[in-house]
Amino acid sequence: MRYGRRWLLGTAAVAGFLGGLAACQDTLRRERVATCRRALPAIVPQAGIRLLRAAPGPAADTVRVDYAEGNRQHWLTCRFDAGATLIALATEGANLSGPSLYLLKRFYLETPDAAADDPAEH
Repeated sequence: MRYGRRWLLGTAAVAGFLGGLAACQDTLRRERVATCRRALPAIVPQAGIRLLRAAPGPAADTVRVDYAEGNRQHWLTCRFDAGATLIALATEGANLSGPSLYLLKRFYLETPDAAADDPAEH
């Protein structure tokens, strides 16, 4: 009888751990998607852009944002470290340089303006 209870307790602990891990991963994914999506107005400052999709990207630790400018579709891809720190941003035309990425993060993404201009909110 003792063995059965230990097994049940161990199984419950593992299930709880895995559930917590999944919840953390989901929170991290949402934070990454929001960060990349919020970069869009700074990268493409023209009025009339429409957000089409923002979701995990094709490679690990990436997010892809698809948007339309007029009738043309475009994309940008953000790469993150193991957490939610943006470490690279690329569009179909170019990669953002290190200094430009720093300025984007420091003077836009870390301000209330980025949340206010979030394309998902408009």
